[in-house]
Amino acid sequence: MNPLLNHFATPFNTAPFSSINIEHYLPAIEQAIQTGKQEIQQITTNPAPATFENTIVALERSGELLDRISSIFFNLNAAETNSELQQLAKQISPMLAAYGNDIILDEELFRRINQVYESKNQLTLNAEEATLLDKTYKSFIRNGANLSENEKSSLREIDNQLSRLSLEFGENVLHETNQFSLEVTNPEDLKGLPESVREASAQAALEAGKENSWLFTLHLPSYIPFMMYAGNRQLRRQLYQAYATRGCQNNDYDNQTVVLDIVKLRQERAQLLGFETHAHFVLQERMAENPDKVQHFLQDLLIHAKPVAKQEVEELTTYAKQINGPEELQRWDLSFYSEKLKKEKFTIDDEILKPYFQLEKVIEGVFAVSNKLYGLVYKENTEIETYHPDVKVYEVEDEEGRHVGIFYCDFFPRPGKRNGAWMTSYRSQQKVNGSDQRPHVAIVCNFTKPTSSKPALLTFNEVRTLFHEFGHALHGLLANSTYSSLSGTHVYWDFVELPSQVFENWTTEKESLDLFARHYQTGEPIPDDLIQRIKDSTNFMSGYATLRQIGLARLDLAWHTTQANTVEDVFTFENKTLAETEIFTFVPGANTSCSFSHIFQGGYSSGYYSYKWAEVLDADAFEFFQEKGVFNKQTATLFKQHILSAGGSEPPMILYKRFRGKEPSPMALLKRNGLLKV
Repeated sequence: MNPLLNHFATPFNTAPFSSINIEHYLPAIEQAIQTGKQEIQQITTNPAPATFENTIVALERSGELLDRISSIFFNLNAAETNSELQQLAKQISPMLAAYGNDIILDEELFRRINQVYESKNQLTLNAEEATLLDKTYKSFIRNGANLSENEKSSLREIDNQLSRLSLEFGENVLHETNQFSLEVTNPEDLKGLPESVREASAQAALEAGKENSWLFTLHLPSYIPFMMYAGNRQLRRQLYQAYATRGCQNNDYDNQTVVLDIVKLRQERAQLLGFETHAHFVLQERMAENPDKVQHFLQDLLIHAKPVAKQEVEELTTYAKQINGPEELQRWDLSFYSEKLKKEKFTIDDEILKPYFQLEKVIEGVFAVSNKLYGLVYKENTEIETYHPDVKVYEVEDEEGRHVGIFYCDFFPRPGKRNGAWMTSYRSQQKVNGSDQRPHVAIVCNFTKPTSSKPALLTFNEVRTLFHEFGHALHGLLANSTYSSLSGTHVYWDFVELPSQVFENWTTEKESLDLFARHYQTGEPIPDDLIQRIKDSTNFMSGYATLRQIGLARLDLAWHTTQANTVEDVFTFENKTLAETEIFTFVPGANTSCSFSHIFQGGYSSGYYSYKWAEVLDADAFEFFQEKGVFNKQTATLFKQHILSAGGSEPPMILYKRFRGKEPSPMALLKRNGLLKV
């Protein structure tokens, strides 16, 4: 029997990873697609008149088997992939795209949905039901339900091509990331690198069969510390150039044509559906509403950030010269001299902080913070199966001992795991036939592994990353919706980062750090003056960091608002777009677009601005927490009720105003980042 098609007879019906083999996926997905089609057919052949229950809810509940199987498949393709799985993804992705399109372009199904939608004023729907109806109707219109047969067939073809191209884009970036390594054989070239970084790189070299050498890669736990601490400028340049030229080296893994093809197809799709550009299409379903609002939002930030960023780089250049650095700083110098100046200004650097942030303690810390705010309790369960020995699983309960959800943690880099950090879900929360199906969520990161002599110690940035992803996990775990498509993180893209970014604020609060930040050797709590220095240093180079994010958001928007057939060269287009937000001279051969996975592989196309948008929300929201104390139960309950548990059950601005009592203002963010001299 195929374990993917059976009922999961496991604790909490969790995925039976050990029973699943690669050959199970394709037949299971084929079977699940057939089951899904039968469920749709039951809706369209129902002789009874269309109602909210027999059409909208029936459609919402259809395809659950397929969701369950495909979530396991795609989660593993990101966290524990291999060439077989990647090949299979190329086969499966178009099948799923075709299945989705068959539903969305089913005329009889749309006719029934339309009947319910047109009678909505006569229906007595609650807020969540009204949202589901509106979302369902719009998704059909936005996906071509009103198109002619010829247009529908063009849409299907475009979606298949886009599905294939985004996979190809991601594989090219992963290959280029894995392919490069910098082998150092002269200990002199390690000058400046902390002991922990040397150990990790020596271990990486041994694992690659190289003795008496140190291996550095383009994976972030290796790349970032090298760029930050390595005194050898030539090697920094070499590593930077390898990182910055991924996907644009005119080889078999080049993404330039892939990028141009993706943006052309996205524009074609948008215009087929009656939208001016892909960005107009995307932003119709966002808090930001349209590209003009996003441009104004970014322009407002640019006005405040650019002068501060220029001052910061001037100060950094002066400082570098004083310590015999180069006359003119380049991009491969930025992290190195920033870290030195930061250390001098605030007598703080990652190596001073890391001993206080042992991974296990930080995990206990996020658990403790969420316990104080929301009453959650975490119990490790070794009976629940995982897809890799590194993964840990926790049962989550509330203060009354009721089951809240299952939480998977996967923290260390592996060759089959993509870069970065993300939260994902194996099962969404929903309420079916009176019972509340609780969620199974995971966070996946790439933190430096413990060595034989040292536990896993996190940089302060990694601590923030862990809190960030945990904020997403809370959004999934505390979900309390009737329908899975409106549950947890199923919210507008420019709202989804609020729970994660607001949770980062507890990384600089003394009350929070006191719960977990202890020296891994002595057990001493992190000193108060170090906490203050962390706070003081948080805004260090914040003008430049903001400018960089504005640049990426503008690049994303430019790709998706420009008439695609007018773009002939990726490099020229990118350099022109980024000119206003760049302070350093362009590096020949370097290109962001060709490895910009967020917008060409992930779901952030026309949505990269949402990181900054969410910062405005999170600064404004956290200001509210600070008014009554960061662990104030009343504020936490409001946030849980109207943001975390509400998911996408109502428009986000309505939910936010219920929590905050007003619309968000950018003032709190500008103040927090030191971009507003108040």
